[in-house]
Amino acid sequence: MPKTSARLLALLSLLQARRDWPGGLLAERLGVSPRTVRRDVDRLRELGYPIAAFKGPDGGYRLDAGARLPPLLFDDDQAVALAVALRTAAATGAGIGEAATRALTTVRQVMPARLRHRVDALQVTAVEPRGGRPRPQADPRVLVTLSAAVRAREVLRFDHSPAGRSATADAAPPVRRVEPHHLVTWGGRWYLVAWDLDREDWRTFRADRISPRTPTGPRFTPRDVPGGDVAAFVAARFQGPEAPDGWPCRGEVILDAPASEVAAHVRDGIVEEYGPDRCRVVLGAWSWPVLAAEFGRFDVDIEVVGPDGLRGAFARLARRYADAAGTGAEPAGA
Repeated sequence: MPKTSARLLALLSLLQARRDWPGGLLAERLGVSPRTVRRDVDRLRELGYPIAAFKGPDGGYRLDAGARLPPLLFDDDQAVALAVALRTAAATGAGIGEAATRALTTVRQVMPARLRHRVDALQVTAVEPRGGRPRPQADPRVLVTLSAAVRAREVLRFDHSPAGRSATADAAPPVRRVEPHHLVTWGGRWYLVAWDLDREDWRTFRADRISPRTPTGPRFTPRDVPGGDVAAFVAARFQGPEAPDGWPCRGEVILDAPASEVAAHVRDGIVEEYGPDRCRVVLGAWSWPVLAAEFGRFDVDIEVVGPDGLRGAFARLARRYADAAGTGAEPAGA
């Protein structure tokens, strides 16, 4: 039988791993009798852990939330996972970077020296992409409100500002009424996937543009997200022409390169075979010149399928590149 101190730590770790533990199962996992489990539970209660007992055929124990936070128990893998999560929290778009730093400092103070040294040795820096638009941060309180409505299955009312600003008395957008189904993160932004009651269709809303109203509405019976997979549903929305907050400029070209080589360098786009050693590529960008330059980076012959905005951007870039090279030559067909 393990020593009492080691057994108490093992019991506490099990109680933290799931909500309800039948007493018999705890005894089996610890290799002790149910009576020993009861004594160990009493010892943990004396140390300040709020452990509740529940009755029934599979009566057992539950670690409840308490007014005080007793010493936390982490194994090595949990400590590393916690450090990575908190140190990269600023890149999640949830607006919790400062709070995450304070949380890591607080948790670190109650860790054993061995784990504290391992966490300190893990230095992680979250680097935001350069050159793009500033990424808006979602209000943590809004995320909590949205998540609570999803879990409670309650109709949610909110103001949604297309410009990312709160509604004003001069130009207040209509109040949205939705059945919230999932809170998801995509590309560093948070979105609410919901059934719009007024439009009778599925919608995705940026969380940083939502101002919830209270109280929430009645409970609802959840619908099935199209396709049954919320991840696939959101990915399809962002790739399609109606994608919320999608690229304002999307273009299509034919590249004189095998699809297998091009696909390895395309993260958010479409690459398809188009004959021997050629492929069709669809990409998006913030502007036509940026999109033209994105296609040009493959350093192969390009055939522009469309639209005209992309063709014009290629012509402008050709003139600029020619001037930069000191030739002053006009590109053919410009």
